Formats: sequence, C-alpha cells, structure tokens
Amino acid sequence: MSLPLPPSPSAAQRIAVVIPCYKVTRHILAVIAEIGPEVDGIYIVDDCCPDGSGRFVQEHCQDPRVRVLFNEVNLGVGGAVMVGYRAAIADGYGVLVKIDGDGQMDPTLVPRFVAPIASGRADYTKGNRFFHLEKITRMPRIRIFGNAVLSFMTKFSSGYWSSFDPTNGFTAIAASTAAQLPLHKVSQRYFFETDMLFRLNTVRAVVLDIPIDSRYEDEVSNLKISKVLTEFMAGHLRNFCKRIFYNYYLRGMSVASLELPLGLVLISWGTVFGLYHWMHSIVSNVATTAGTVMVSALPIILGVQLVLAFIAFDVAAEPTQSHRHDGEGLGR
Repeated sequence: MSLPLPPSPSAAQRIAVVIPCYKVTRHILAVIAEIGPEVDGIYIVDDCCPDGSGRFVQEHCQDPRVRVLFNEVNLGVGGAVMVGYRAAIADGYGVLVKIDGDGQMDPTLVPRFVAPIASGRADYTKGNRFFHLEKITRMPRIRIFGNAVLSFMTKFSSGYWSSFDPTNGFTAIAASTAAQLPLHKVSQRYFFETDMLFRLNTVRAVVLDIPIDSRYEDEVSNLKISKVLTEFMAGHLRNFCKRIFYNYYLRGMSVASLELPLGLVLISWGTVFGLYHWMHSIVSNVATTAGTVMVSALPIILGVQLVLAFIAFDVAAEPTQSHRHDGEGLGR
C-alpha cells in the first residue's frame, strides 16, 4: 500500500530567496547551490549587470526553483531587492529572504532567519556579525569602525535600539509585513537596509538580530564610502525627524512629546546665552558673575536631563510584539 502524499505547504509556509545580482558571475552559482531544500523559490534579479549575471545563471543553472528577473536600468541594490520582493509577494510566498550573490553570506543559515518569523516572534530578521566578539577580529578594522558608527546612528533614526550591524544584507521578512510597506519609497541604493528599519518601525514590526559570521574572500565591493557618506548622513537625519513626528505627534502624544522639544530649547538657549556672555567677558576683560554662569548652566543641565528621559522612553517603546494576524506565521 502506498503512503499518502504529504500536504502541500500553505502560502504562509513557502519561502522565497531574493538575490540582487551585479558583477557576481564568479560566485552566484555556488551561492545558489548552497540554498537548501526548505526554500521553494529563488529570484535572481539582474540589476542591469554589465557582466550579464542573469543570462549567466540562465545558461548554467539547472535549479528549477530559479526565476531570473531583469532590470532595464540599474536601480541599485535596494531597488533590485524591491523588484524581487514584489515578484515573490505576487507569486504567493509567505517569507522573503534576501542574500547577496557575492558569496559573503552562508545560505545554509536561511532556516535560522525564518524560524523567528515562523513562530511569530518577529516580523523581520537580520544578520548581526558583531554578536560573537571573538570572531570580530576576522573582519577588516575599517568595517568594524564604520559599522559601529552606522549602528549608533541607526538606533536614533530607526528606533530599534537593540539592533546592531544595520547594513547587514542577510535578512528575512514576512510577506504580510512587506506588503504593508511603501516599497516604492524605500531607498534604492546602499542606504536601503537602514531605510527598511525606519519603514518597519512605522508599522510597528518586530525586528530580531540573528548572529552570523561573514566570509571575506576575493569578492569585490561596489560600495564607495566617499559617495554614500552624504547620502547616509542625510538619510539618518530625515528618517529621525520623520519617525519622531509620526510616533510622538501624529499618532499620539505622551510626556516624551514634550521632553524632547523642551530639552532641545533649554540646551540651545543655555548654550547661546553662555557663549554670548563668555565672549563679552573676553572682550571686556571682566569676569562673568556666578549668577550669569548659573543662568547659562542650569538650562543646559535640565535640557540634557529631559533629552535623556526622552531617549529612555524611546528605548522602552521599541516594538517587541508582532501584530500579524494569528496563522500568518509558519507553523501557526
């Protein structure tokens, strides 16, 4: 007697991997080969690659799960990922995993990224190369410093204070969560991972870091620090202002809505007042009185306390509970 066939996976259980491709012909086939059977679909997005990564995959890869998408113009890594997301959502996949095609990421870790989404503990998971301190020494020092600075800035702009390594490109997201995001507004270039965190905060998505190791071999990075520095600085400032306005004034108000502006006003006033009298004291060669010093110092002290209180409130307000409907996660 033949055994009954196992039930086909529901839409929420189907996993798609999105791989943006630009100058990765040396590594892409090996990356695809490492993707395990738990993955149902693989979307290769050729971002107008001058090396023809998409055609290369079509000609040399026999994996039936692979679907190659071609961008007529170069959209950037973020734009290519959004193209893959839209295609996977339209095809009914429940979880979308993004990895790079340059071989730096280990595709066998996909189940580790999917599991928190499967259990409903998270809506979005991302890699964190800084979790195991003893392994950080393998990473180039410039990357350690750069990621530390970017992580600190991202905490302010995104509101995910417990997250680190914001530019890590190994991510997974519930399709239902991705469908809530304005994908056409997500930054199309290298700022997109950080911009995704900001967008996720606007829908109160739960973000969880997954400890991983990265492999640094002969891959060539297309990232030019000098070209993206201005973009990152402007993006962080813009997202911080938007997030504060959305969360603390548009959607609702709390004591934190008063603490931040009042604290900034007091710090600014005390600083300007103190600098004015300090310069006046230098020019006139007359010592500033203790009372004048206190009138300057006290607002600054109070302002700093108010800003710190706001930050403490913001840290405590980080999303920790998924709002997806019951049954949307895998295995639920």
